[in-house]
Amino acid sequence: MNYIKHLTAFFDKVIQEQSLNPTHISLYIALFQCWNCNRFRNPISINRDEIMQISKISSKATYHKCLKNLHALGYINYQPSFNPFRGSHVILINFEQEQTTITQDATTSFFKQDNETVAGQPLALEQTNIGTGNEQALVPSLNNTNSTNNRNGENKIEKIKKSEKEYVEKKEIETKTTEEKKFHKKRKAFTEPTIHETVAYFKEQNHPESEAHKFYNYFASIGWLVGGKTPMVNWNAAANSWILNTQNGTTVQTTTTTPSPGNLKTANQNKYDEPL
Repeated sequence: MNYIKHLTAFFDKVIQEQSLNPTHISLYIALFQCWNCNRFRNPISINRDEIMQISKISSKATYHKCLKNLHALGYINYQPSFNPFRGSHVILINFEQEQTTITQDATTSFFKQDNETVAGQPLALEQTNIGTGNEQALVPSLNNTNSTNNRNGENKIEKIKKSEKEYVEKKEIETKTTEEKKFHKKRKAFTEPTIHETVAYFKEQNHPESEAHKFYNYFASIGWLVGGKTPMVNWNAAANSWILNTQNGTTVQTTTTTPSPGNLKTANQNKYDEPL
């Protein structure tokens, strides 16, 4: 089907039809979009909430009224379904092949619930009067009418999940990059001293050269980090703390002691045959 010719014919009919308003046109375009998604196969199964969202119609009464008007004027063939598990069906008339005109009397005949066919528009499916009006013809269920709508919904959900995942990954990368920049910025502000500078500083403070070597070897081994985590900013201040701790007898433990054999020996003779 040539949808360009179809839409051209539709708007030509809209120009001649005085009873239509922008709401009717918006609703028809929404139905046409669903028809397009179903590859122009008739009938199509519609969902009220979805069609109202696309057409920007907020009132259910207005929605049903416009559907009936489009049906009465021969733009669509609307078969409502009162089964909550089965959507209503709509047949869109192919205006590309249509040559007849629609008269204004079709609207009057529809609201009188006449059983006659809309003037100039033969309906694609037979209608019945059993328990329903002319606009409520029952149709056999189709197994594949909702397949396209279901696929569209699944695609939307997948796109939303993909967007959320990409957003979370992007935030994690930005946070990691920011932390790395802060770390490197602190590192750039600190210049590691040489062993000669350390020895000279300790001599200025009247402290043994051996302590200068201990201080330098300890912090050089842990990457000049304070507490093993925070980058050092001022090594002179760290050296002063080292000197004060040394004078107070609380130097940093830089070596591990191994227990001497025989520490587990005891002179107590325990009796293991007695209850606790």
